[in-house]
Amino acid sequence: MHIFSKVKICLYALSFSILFLSCVDDKPPVDKPITPVKAKYSIPKFDGQSAYDFVAKQVAFGHRLPGTETHKKTAEWLVSQFKEYGATVIEQDFTAKVYWGEELPSKNIMAQFNPTAKKRILFAAHWDSRFAGDKDIERTDQPIDGADDGGSGVAVLLEIARQLQANPIAAEDLGIDLLLFDAEDQGKDGDGSEDTSLTWCLGSQYWGKNVVPSGYSAKYGILLDMVGSKNPRFGLEGYSMRFNPNLVSKVWKLAQGMGYSNYFVNENLGGVTDDHVFVSTYAGIPMIDIINKPTGSGERAGFGTYHHTHDDNMDIISKKSLRIVGQVMLAVIYKEASSTF
Repeated sequence: MHIFSKVKICLYALSFSILFLSCVDDKPPVDKPITPVKAKYSIPKFDGQSAYDFVAKQVAFGHRLPGTETHKKTAEWLVSQFKEYGATVIEQDFTAKVYWGEELPSKNIMAQFNPTAKKRILFAAHWDSRFAGDKDIERTDQPIDGADDGGSGVAVLLEIARQLQANPIAAEDLGIDLLLFDAEDQGKDGDGSEDTSLTWCLGSQYWGKNVVPSGYSAKYGILLDMVGSKNPRFGLEGYSMRFNPNLVSKVWKLAQGMGYSNYFVNENLGGVTDDHVFVSTYAGIPMIDIINKPTGSGERAGFGTYHHTHDDNMDIISKKSLRIVGQVMLAVIYKEASSTF
């Protein structure tokens, strides 16, 4: 074969290759199925100072006894704060008939983030304060500040709302609800001779039987009560272990893994009749209770010595305690959003 013929053949082959490749390139690309990746969220930093300021603001209004002017002004402020942080707010007015026979105008307040999502998790606290310092040795008939017992849980939820606005969760399938119960702390202390449990938690009893929005449900709930005092001890509350032991285990392991094992302890506390009991029982939402029952609290129902006294004021509130509880709650929320909780 002549060299010219070889070159000619090579040129033909090259032309054919170019033509073939051109035809391949002209074909429309075949789309490969893309496996959706769940978004991962960084957990924002909970601001203990901001939460502390929210406690101070509530105390500055005065006592939050249902039916009083200070109670009304506090409610207006709470609603306006949640709206300022971008929440859809639902106000549920009801009449609380307290054990001494008086009927008090009361209000539950729910702040919803991503309200159309089917999957929801619920966080709650009570926002009223005790009508009297009945465990004190003086002024036993006067309302208390309720800085921790009421104010601290509300403050944590307000700071969570602020963080949700600043660090939105883009997960369309998850909604967060922050619910403030009224008329929780107007019950009758008993000596064991009678069952006084139904005289407490009137707001959660009402909401549990008349849930708003209509048809509402949640995957689970977490109640915050007395979470802001110095050196708190959050143990395993009895009803929580009955209603949702798996959630208790997950939250406590999460907190301990974050370095808070001195606060979230694996010790049984016994049962506490709190708002979570009625949410779980009446609304069917398995709710747990994060509540402080410090060691050495004496005969005051296992709670701090300030409980239901005038010592429940700003002097006992700790920015660190608020930050620890709030940081754990933010971890629950953002891990839930990324399916890692």
